[in-house]
Amino acid sequence: MARKVGVYTRISRDDEGEALGVARQQKDCERLADLRSWQVVKSYEDNDVSAFKRNVVRDEFELMLTDLRAGLIDGIVAYDLDRLARQPRDLERLIEIFDDRPRLEFATVTNDINIGSPDGRTMARIMVAFANKSSHDSSRRIKRKHLELAQQGRDSGGPAPYGWQKDDRTKVDPKAAEAIRDAQREILAGVRIGTIRSRWQEQGLGNPRAGTKRMAHHHVEHILTSPRLVGYRTYHGEILQGDDGQPIKGDWEPINTLEEWEAVCAAVAERKQQRPGRSLARKYLLSGIARCGLCKTKIRGQNNPQWEPGSKASRYKYQCSVVNGGCGKVARVGEPVDRLIAQLVLEEQRARAAVTAVPLEQRWPKEDELEQVTQDIAQLVEAERAKQITVATLLQLLPAKERSRDELKLERARFYKEQKQAEAKGEAANLSVEEFFALPIERQQEIVLHSLSAVIIHPAGRGRRKFDPSLIEPVWP
Repeated sequence: MARKVGVYTRISRDDEGEALGVARQQKDCERLADLRSWQVVKSYEDNDVSAFKRNVVRDEFELMLTDLRAGLIDGIVAYDLDRLARQPRDLERLIEIFDDRPRLEFATVTNDINIGSPDGRTMARIMVAFANKSSHDSSRRIKRKHLELAQQGRDSGGPAPYGWQKDDRTKVDPKAAEAIRDAQREILAGVRIGTIRSRWQEQGLGNPRAGTKRMAHHHVEHILTSPRLVGYRTYHGEILQGDDGQPIKGDWEPINTLEEWEAVCAAVAERKQQRPGRSLARKYLLSGIARCGLCKTKIRGQNNPQWEPGSKASRYKYQCSVVNGGCGKVARVGEPVDRLIAQLVLEEQRARAAVTAVPLEQRWPKEDELEQVTQDIAQLVEAERAKQITVATLLQLLPAKERSRDELKLERARFYKEQKQAEAKGEAANLSVEEFFALPIERQQEIVLHSLSAVIIHPAGRGRRKFDPSLIEPVWP
């Protein structure tokens, strides 16, 4: 009876996606199996999959090992040993199976090595070790090339990041850039990344991966805070700096100014540092803002389960809840309360803008100080290179300068964050009530809290009553 074998084929890169390389390997392996009078019963194909990268799982390779161990196949045919393994640990896993099943068959098209024999295993280990070294050398050359490109401010290729044109990654895509800037303004105005992510998913923005039902939170965050937005070149996630201590600029069009980008990055970082357990998610405008007129406990919005589309019932209400430590004696339908507060807040902000419209300070006042510190660092480094000072002297002087630089950069980011947040919140003065309610709920709450510290809802008494605005008391700071 012919021995049942499996054919394993693999190629590391298949940019065209046509699988021509693995198809050629398959034909040669089948021809070798015929010469050995073996029957090919299964093919295992890992196309466009690396055998060198440690974090890559080769699904078909793992399945082949499982089938070998279970006795479903009696051997393997591969085009070359390095198609099977470029990491010694993968070869050892295969050898262990051949130890347990000594009668397994093994053959490769390009050489005559049998890992079923001691001599063959020794030769296989040597060959995989050389293949591993070759991959290491190639990896090192590629990394060095990418670093050199990065230091020159050039792109290293690949798909165009979101915000730039697909056919020319140095040119900004106007539609995508505007979507990024709109989302950044929302971040500064208090909108959560999760809200932006959901909207982008619905609108097909942000280059979501094919087949994904929901964009990843970190994917949207990276798009909105990437140093590439301001033209900075990065390498392994870090902003590269030139000999002058300044960030290296890439050869592409930026989307943000430095002030805009630093403000957004600072706002996102500040959001992450919020105390654990506090959720920014809100469903109702006055949840956490409204308070009971009797016990002064915070009131939360509650959905009305009896509401149906087209009915006259309220969709939600504000209820003082015993569960939250309240008295449970005050409740009010939500829509008229929200509309009243929105009208009052927008009127107050329009009046304030008309009286106190003062242009914001455009330039951070310590910009010259930061520039001087940056120049000092560059001069110290250059002095050490010119042998004017020793390395020991450099390492004594450098840390203090670097701390000063980093502290100033953080201060600048906070300055522009507060400036941009004030601009974003100040835009509410021009909104109508309808435009206000079209905003994300987090943005609505930020506008309300810009004017009010709380809203007191007083009891209306028993029975069904007409909405009385006098029982809704806004608390102005």
